[in-house]
Amino acid sequence: MLLPRIIPCLLLTNEGLVKTTNFTNPNYIGDPINTVKIFNEKRADEIIILDIFATTSKYEPRYELIQKIAREARMPLCYGGGIKTLEQVKKIFSFGIEKIALSSILFSNKELLKKISVYVGVQSTVAILDVKKKFNKYEIFINNGKKKIDQNFIETVNYLQNNGVGEIVVNSIDKDGSMDGYDFDLIDLVYKSTSIPITILGGAGNYSDLSKVVKKFGSIGIAAGSLFVYKGSRKAVLLNYPSKTEKINFLK
Repeated sequence: MLLPRIIPCLLLTNEGLVKTTNFTNPNYIGDPINTVKIFNEKRADEIIILDIFATTSKYEPRYELIQKIAREARMPLCYGGGIKTLEQVKKIFSFGIEKIALSSILFSNKELLKKISVYVGVQSTVAILDVKKKFNKYEIFINNGKKKIDQNFIETVNYLQNNGVGEIVVNSIDKDGSMDGYDFDLIDLVYKSTSIPITILGGAGNYSDLSKVVKKFGSIGIAAGSLFVYKGSRKAVLLNYPSKTEKINFLK
């Protein structure tokens, strides 16, 4: 039985881990090292950690912290944030990071994308596409949703999968932090347009939301932030993650 990939997505800032709503109002969640330890204990399939201000604030990836997180993690780890050179990728990858997540450079430096893909392997090169829906079309944004990319969404997806990207994480800005369910139109559009692994992010509010995606689309990656760090209507910080039995129930 092929179980779905269930992936906590953690947002990193100088203060620690935060959770946003529509890419605004970051709310402090906790220390990244302790959080990774807890997800170790809960046997998370993998984890995505994104330094959300590294590119916009123009600072280097925080190598010491990334290395500490990588040493602690007992699940595959994908890191993104502030990556501008192949040398940075080489250093980060040397820590034991399994995947490199790219966003802004996908559009500013296509040659670098190819070099990164050759160095780490296609399977370890992940594209993060942050999108908003407007007039029934999806638009791509970078720099924490502040800068629109004037490229067709699906044409971009096709270009990436043919030019070194081995996985695409599609993140709905409209759904970020809403906890009111995934955008199924978005999932369906990407699912039908690509042959490489995809991961959907944005909108999960309960395990039923995860189950709905699994039942309709099978073993695509299902990522979430708020679902795995909040508990209850008042959003008390409490880390959680489905058990193996709960994952099996998603398939029923």
